[in-house]
Amino acid sequence: MLLDEALKGAASRGADTEKLYLYDLNFIGCIDCDGCDTTGICVLNDDMTPVYEKLRSADAIIIAAPVYFAGIPAQLKAMIDRCQSEWVAKYVLKSGRQSGDRSPRRLGAFISVASHKKNIFFEAAKKPIETFFKTMDIDFTEELFFAGVENKGDIKNVKGALEKAFKLGIKIANGKK
Repeated sequence: MLLDEALKGAASRGADTEKLYLYDLNFIGCIDCDGCDTTGICVLNDDMTPVYEKLRSADAIIIAAPVYFAGIPAQLKAMIDRCQSEWVAKYVLKSGRQSGDRSPRRLGAFISVASHKKNIFFEAAKKPIETFFKTMDIDFTEELFFAGVENKGDIKNVKGALEKAFKLGIKIANGKK
């Protein structure tokens, strides 16, 4: 629900948006095969293959995920791990495939909820997102965290949550840090 509101906010400023739902994709995490070591391209051919170009070409990326066991869900972690090939391309092969030379910089945001009533787990969940954004040359500019959200739809009961997500989308679409 929060991501949908953020995407509505971005669209209200003319941004073209696309929502990828990782649970709908059939892919595995990195298998440490070293297949990308000479090309910077992952050799696994599955539903992750077209996602790479989407990640490389997006002007902004908003990741939305709940906290599971003090971290991000397995599907999101698997997607990030599969971007090892992007890390190799950038840092080992120095292929410049990412948007680092592009101006303005790409912006990224992380939206998350946790059932725990305190915000103690968001920092741990944020770490892999920060590393992923850095690898993909995305400036981590926004975060929106809500603790004490246990069940689907509970976010509607958190005063101002949906409005904050909408505003986050506007800021990202406007290229504001």
